[in-house]
Amino acid sequence: MNPTAASHIFHRIAALLTISALFPVMTRIDKERVARLRREYTREGLTEKDLADDPMDVFADWFQAAVDENLLDANAMTLATVNAASRPSARIVLIKGFDERGFIFYTNYESSKARDIAANPHVHLCFYWNDFERQVRIDGKAEKLPREESEEYFKTRPRESQIGAWASKQSAEVESRDILQETYQKFEEQFEGQEVPLPDNWGGYVVRPHAIEFWQGRPSRMHDRILYEHKSGNWVTKRLAP
Repeated sequence: MNPTAASHIFHRIAALLTISALFPVMTRIDKERVARLRREYTREGLTEKDLADDPMDVFADWFQAAVDENLLDANAMTLATVNAASRPSARIVLIKGFDERGFIFYTNYESSKARDIAANPHVHLCFYWNDFERQVRIDGKAEKLPREESEEYFKTRPRESQIGAWASKQSAEVESRDILQETYQKFEEQFEGQEVPLPDNWGGYVVRPHAIEFWQGRPSRMHDRILYEHKSGNWVTKRLAP
């Protein structure tokens, strides 16, 4: 081996050893930085006397406060599902209404979330409003909305979103962004000059709650947690340890 080649190999090995030696240190520093991330929750407390008998009334007050404060994506919630193989999955969706029945959202009925719900309708919702140091967790059962109710909502969507509902086979593999855009343009041309109808595979769900927990951050991690449970036709409350 000539001296130049030997020198090149030596420097390559030295560089690799240096990187190997530094990597654990960098990983340790990153872990320590993450572990130190914390803050105190000091905004306000939550007592049983502050809450209405019906948790939907409490949710309405909290949601309205978030909207009035113009919080970014105040209507965003995590939807957690479990599929036929008992594997959980979670994603952010937007709440589009709530009433005495429960919490409403819309999606493609052939999406992964819809397939999960078809296999197991028991779902979990979670709202988190950081500025208010508040979280709401909801256990419930998802049911499809009547088609006429989905049609009524669909008509209120921007036209671009209506066309997108036709163009996207949600959760299905797509070969490229170009193909997705071509499909959108195809439906844009198909519905030009006419009202975009509701696709057969698109609509809403209502999550009927059987348990709703209201969480308010407090100092020293002594958070307030009030749980409503629906039993024998009535809502009963209990306080949970943080």
